[in-house]
Order: sequence, then C-alpha cells, then structure tokens
Amino acid sequence: MTIAVNTRFLLTGYLEGYGYFIYETFKRITASHPEHEFIFIFDRPYDEKFVFGKNVKPVVAGPPARHPLLWKYWYDIKIPAILRKYKADVFVSCDGFCSLRTKVPQCLVVHDLAFLHYPSFNKRSHVSFLKRNMSKFLEKAGSVATVSEFSRKDILANYKAGNDKIDIVFSAAKEIFRPVTEEDKTATKNKHTEGKEYFVYAGAIHPRKNLMNLLKAFSVLKKRMQTNMKLVLAGRLAWKYESFIESLNSYKYRNDVVITGYVAEEELVKIIGSAYGMIYPSFLEGFGVPVLEAMQCSVPVITSINSSMQEIAKEAALYVNPEDHNDIADKMMLLYKDETLKKELVEKGKIVSKEYSWDRTSDLLWQSILKTVGKTESRKDRK
Repeated sequence: MTIAVNTRFLLTGYLEGYGYFIYETFKRITASHPEHEFIFIFDRPYDEKFVFGKNVKPVVAGPPARHPLLWKYWYDIKIPAILRKYKADVFVSCDGFCSLRTKVPQCLVVHDLAFLHYPSFNKRSHVSFLKRNMSKFLEKAGSVATVSEFSRKDILANYKAGNDKIDIVFSAAKEIFRPVTEEDKTATKNKHTEGKEYFVYAGAIHPRKNLMNLLKAFSVLKKRMQTNMKLVLAGRLAWKYESFIESLNSYKYRNDVVITGYVAEEELVKIIGSAYGMIYPSFLEGFGVPVLEAMQCSVPVITSINSSMQEIAKEAALYVNPEDHNDIADKMMLLYKDETLKKELVEKGKIVSKEYSWDRTSDLLWQSILKTVGKTESRKDRK
C-alpha cells in the first residue's frame, strides 16, 4: 500500500501541535509497517531527520501553503497531482484540511473546532476559509480522527458527520517529559527565576491561551500571599502577541514574569519539571498536551474545566473557570498553601499520565487509516 502523508508541519526547530503529532505518530507507523511505502509531502525544503526510513519518500510541493489562497492551491491542485503520480492508496492529513479535488481516500485528523467557538482568536481570512470548507472536508474524508471525546462530540454537534466515521485517537506527551533531579531544579531556577519558585505555563503566547486572565490571577496571588513566587511563560510569541506584550510592559509585577520564547525540548522538560505547578487556563483545547507533560514530570496541574482537559486529566488536576481570574487565583493560592494537596495531585497525575502514549496514539491512527481504505474497498465491492 502507498500512503501519502501531509507533512507540511514538520518544520526544523519549530515543531508544535500538528508537527509533534505527525512526527511522533509517523515515526512509529513507518517503522512498524516497513511493507508499505510512505510519501511524505512537504511544502518547503525538509530536514533529513524527518525521513524516518527507507520506506519513506520525501516530496517537496511548493509554494509554502501558509494562507487561504495557497491552501486552496496546495490541497486542490498540487496534492491531487502528487497522489496520481505516486499512485497513492490513501492520503492522510493531520492538520484538519483535506483535498476536495481527488478521488483518493482520505484520513483526516481534526484536533479541535477552536475557529468556530473563538473566531476572534484567529485571522479573519483563516476563520472564513474554515467556516466555508470544514463541512466539505468532513464529508469528503473517508474517516475522521480526533484527539478526545470532547472534540468528537463537538464535531457531531456542529456538522453532519456520521458517528461511525469519527475515531478517537488520543494525543500524548513525549517520554522525555519525566521528573528532573533536584540539581536540575536548582540550576533551572537560578537560570530563569533568580532561584525563586515559580508557576509555569507552557505553550504559545496566543489569545486562545487566556494569558491575560492568568496575569490578573497572578496579581491576586502576589497581593494576597505576599510571595516572591514567579510566573514563567514558556513558549513562542504567536499570532496577536503584541497586545499581550504591551500589557505586560505596564504590568505591576512585570519583574516577576519570565517569557522564555521558544525553547528546545530538553530545556522545556527542565522548566516544566522544576516548576511549583503548571497553570494551563486555555479557553479551548482538543487535548491539552502540556497538562500531560506536567503530570509526567510530577508537577501538579491547574487547568480549565471546559473543553477536553477535564476528560484527559480526570481527578488529577484542579479545575478553574477560564473566564474568572479570581477562580484561577483561588486555585493557585490553594495549591500554594496546601502541600498535602500538591502531593496528592502529583501521585494522581502519575497514574493518569500512564494511560496515554504515542505508541497507543500511533496504533489508533493506523486503525483509522486502514478503516479509510477499507470503506472505499467495500463500496467498490458493492458496485
């Protein structure tokens, strides 16, 4: 079987979200199925480290698809041509987009519908494109994989997608996220927070992540507890970060907030693993990988009660209303004051985090890919 894969998010030094998902799943899938050929389709020059084995053939199809006009061109003109050239049996696209101009069966991965619920957090042109096309993508796909029960229900509630078409393919955190040594904790605090304890947020600096309410909550913590606690924001500056940085510049506790920018994975493990607690108050997530990363590092978690996080973390986290900064502050202060609670959350997090792995995710995605081909074959058989 020839399996074509959309790998445009495999970017050197810039792996996030979709990129991590593609990297971790297809590194395993290609190794587990050497009998099949995989066509990795990039939209720009690629790094050889993304060619995982002899059964992987990289193909560059420019120009880089980074806005709606080029999305349309890339998926509906370039992709069909490549699928024909290499006689692909199936096309796998893990970024929520598929081709509307090919007859090749497609396995589509939709992580969430954030564009639908929080349109102001995305570029208007992107939201418009997705609103026009998502129903078409879901209808066109032979199977649809998504990363949580929350996202599955959300898709079914908003689109006419058959329940039997949607598979849950839980995401995961890398094995590299594990408890760090006391020596590393001390060194990390000395490097980033002048040796002080800190709460950490990991992820992009983006409106959807609710960082303004996090700053407000941190202010309440500082005022009420009179603590030298710091707040570390570990992630790159993403879309619409300017207003956040502008607000931060006049923030009363600016000297107690550290923005690391994009950091290498090994350093991120140390930053998360050395934290007093993880604060992840995002408005909406299909899965919420940083929650698992913290649990694997034996760090207690505070996260949002909405979307998927409660489904994923179960009883191993404290939950907040992301719209209410006082609620966020209350949970931060509770964790700050209650060492017993902190230890209980860490122990529960160790148990919950073991339920997820990239091996499991890869197996589930592979089954969804096979279902895509199987559905098409069964339709042909009935003709």
